[in-house]
Amino acid sequence: MPGDNWPNPPSARPAMPQIPESVVGLDLALREQLAYYARRHPEHAALADEFGTLLDDAENPFLRSRLAGHFTGSAWLVSADGARVLLTHHRKLNRWLQLGGHADGERDLAKVALTEAEEESGMTGLVLEDGAVLFDIDKHWIPERPDVPGHWHYDARYVVRAVGSEAFAISEESLALAWREVTDVANAAIETPDGDDSLPRMARRWLAR
Repeated sequence: MPGDNWPNPPSARPAMPQIPESVVGLDLALREQLAYYARRHPEHAALADEFGTLLDDAENPFLRSRLAGHFTGSAWLVSADGARVLLTHHRKLNRWLQLGGHADGERDLAKVALTEAEEESGMTGLVLEDGAVLFDIDKHWIPERPDVPGHWHYDARYVVRAVGSEAFAISEESLALAWREVTDVANAAIETPDGDDSLPRMARRWLAR
């Protein structure tokens, strides 16, 4: 009979899984954030388009297993008065950076940024600012390590404010944490190897808000 040679007759094969509405909603929200960001920062419009292209990739870009590159979420974590930013001396990269990390399947990158800020600082009383609007985006190369090849991080940055105690606890991700004056960061009075102007750029943007 027709169809006898199929491993499973067509009628018996499972239906294609439906994409949960929540996933569609989160991806649409990220697209809208990227479009709004590109309008506010036209110098980053091409990069915002690249983020959108990554979002369309058939291989889940929210998983670190996508070794060609994947999304991450970071926090521009400022003090209650907005004058200082909490930075980490990253253990693996051996440089000062904003707090953040891998999405690991979470498609809400603002939530990733807040969670990473809490976990890496040990602080409570952290809140997302500006309705979780994108503050900055950045694409940067992560060097090869013995267990992971070199790859790209597509980092979405959000403003997080400390409204409670500023006391922090150093996690295993960091060699050190430090509150730095935003004006000092804006003036590049901090190590920025390889010509990376990401931290000074965010600092200048914060001061100009």
